[in-house]
Amino acid sequence: MFDGLREYIRSVFQRDPAAHSTLEVLTAYPGVHAVALHRISHRLWNWRLRWLARMLSQLTRFLTGIEIHPGAKIGRALFIDHGMGVVIGETAEIGDNCTLYHGVTLGGTTWQREKRHPTLGSNVVVGAGAKILGPIRIGDNARIGSNSVVVKDVPANATVVGIPGRVIQERTDAQTRQRQAMAKKMGFDAYGQTRQMSDPVAHAIDCMLDHLHVIDQKMKNLSEALEKSGIRVNLELPQLDVESLEETRSSAESGKGSATTNEANTDNRKAGTNS
Repeated sequence: MFDGLREYIRSVFQRDPAAHSTLEVLTAYPGVHAVALHRISHRLWNWRLRWLARMLSQLTRFLTGIEIHPGAKIGRALFIDHGMGVVIGETAEIGDNCTLYHGVTLGGTTWQREKRHPTLGSNVVVGAGAKILGPIRIGDNARIGSNSVVVKDVPANATVVGIPGRVIQERTDAQTRQRQAMAKKMGFDAYGQTRQMSDPVAHAIDCMLDHLHVIDQKMKNLSEALEKSGIRVNLELPQLDVESLEETRSSAESGKGSATTNEANTDNRKAGTNS
């Protein structure tokens, strides 16, 4: 028992640089209190003392601001940092050495009495405000970004951000490399996602990049054909720079404002002459 407690306190020190002493961790960390009380309420739940388990869970919620259903299965060394607003549902399962920040929800997507909450593997980190919904699986060592909404399985070692959650990972297939090259040429950084995630905006951007690649290739072939016919063609294309485009737009807007001012001054002079 004491060995497990010492291991848990060490894990808190490893994951929170603000922890300065064992006494501080034991007395001033609501996440530690919530997990410890959940161990008791979960045992009561398994002993079929359901009402007593729920009452202890409610007391824990009142004291810490963290709501963990007594039926939830939690592995070793779960650390809930800050903790306020964390909700963990009845059929949720959490692996070893996971970290949850404030505002995290492990929620369900059905009213049926079945597996309806997510399963987290080991060493998963879930950022503040993230929502993981439904009977999905989050792989070992995954990272869920703050305020993300995750509704599909996440592979191990992946990082997920956004609404809906998208997996940021390097894909190495030829089409992806082609799109990345075109995006770099345009000064655009396409947002990473998995093949399984349907996003109409990302799909439209991918189609545009593919179309631009085809046009670029045809222009190159046309230029080569013209050069073979004795017509010299400059194949050098200017590199698109986002900052330059922003400066151009700002200049255009300021010029438009100056033109509007000049027109107003001209109208005023005409009005003065007429009077």
